[in-house]
Amino acid sequence: MRGRLAAAIGAALCLGAAADPADRLANPAREARARSIFRETRCLVCQGESIDDSDAPLAADLRKIVREQVAGGASDAQVRAFLVARYGEFVLLRPRLSLTNALLWGAPFVVFGIGAGVLVVRRRRQPPAPPLSAEEEARIAALGADGGV
Repeated sequence: MRGRLAAAIGAALCLGAAADPADRLANPAREARARSIFRETRCLVCQGESIDDSDAPLAADLRKIVREQVAGGASDAQVRAFLVARYGEFVLLRPRLSLTNALLWGAPFVVFGIGAGVLVVRRRRQPPAPPLSAEEEARIAALGADGGV
């Protein structure tokens, strides 16, 4: 019940238009740059939406931070670096390719490959079944002659 309530509250926070016209930058070029960064930045509350699409209070705070950075003359890369330094790689909807991310995405394939390799090696190492003794072959032949039972 609590999980559903939390999901409903989270969904309600994430609905609606994100930008209040009063918060926009006066310079249209800077506002366009800020909006571009908004679309690349994850809402840490909604997690599946950008801060441009989210109406969560934290998304509004992040939009304000981005606008302040852009108004202060920071480049797009500097704004992203600031957000990553403060919130981690998760804040980017498309994280940069790094060794850590490559390991994270590649680990399941490596584990699958190791598991498949172990299965192949174990099957090759199993000794073949020993041949049937004369007594066992006679018993099988007797079962066949009796009609199977």
